[in-house]
Amino acid sequence: MRRLPVYLLLDTSGSMSGEPIEAVKNGVQMMIHSLRQNPQAIETAFISIITFDHEAKQIIPLTDLASFQMVDIKAQSTTSLGAALSLLADRMETEITKTTTEQKGDWKPLTFIMSDGVPTDDWQVGLSKIKAINKGLIIGCAAGSAADDSILKQIADSVVRLDSADSDSISKFFQWVTASISTTSTKVEESGIDLKKIDQLPPPPSELVIVS
Repeated sequence: MRRLPVYLLLDTSGSMSGEPIEAVKNGVQMMIHSLRQNPQAIETAFISIITFDHEAKQIIPLTDLASFQMVDIKAQSTTSLGAALSLLADRMETEITKTTTEQKGDWKPLTFIMSDGVPTDDWQVGLSKIKAINKGLIIGCAAGSAADDSILKQIADSVVRLDSADSDSISKFFQWVTASISTTSTKVEESGIDLKKIDQLPPPPSELVIVS
């Protein structure tokens, strides 16, 4: 079986404390619950979560939907997005099965990066590591007015913006992520072709503005 690896890079810096971080936790739980109702997604989609504050941590390795169990996350400290990108590159290299002459590997990964601020570490080092691998499609989400979508544009293939990082907006983002995973898991199996562009995903809700 060819897996669809999905990586969520979630900003857990101090500015996410309170309503935003609770909305992220609720959004992940609703996403998993919804995807488990989709026969194609539950067969194909594997989810990993990487958080970043003063350090980057893979709190959940690439896991099938049936086994997925969310762990508690807290908002604290700074925004080490560069470290998260480096960790993402490392995990993609070790967790994703590559296609060889003997076997078909996993589908190209689908990655969502959500941040409400500006990186506080050297994000370009992490970007260099990501560019050196077969990274698949990366979508950035700039959540709220303090987020820097100009940096996300350099990292991601496409960027969407939330005007606010309140619970309603973050909920809408995770609903769209859920729909995107569902659609991708179906399309790759039916077509046998990796998805490469944001316009192959469902259109985002009005709260999410595509900026690149």
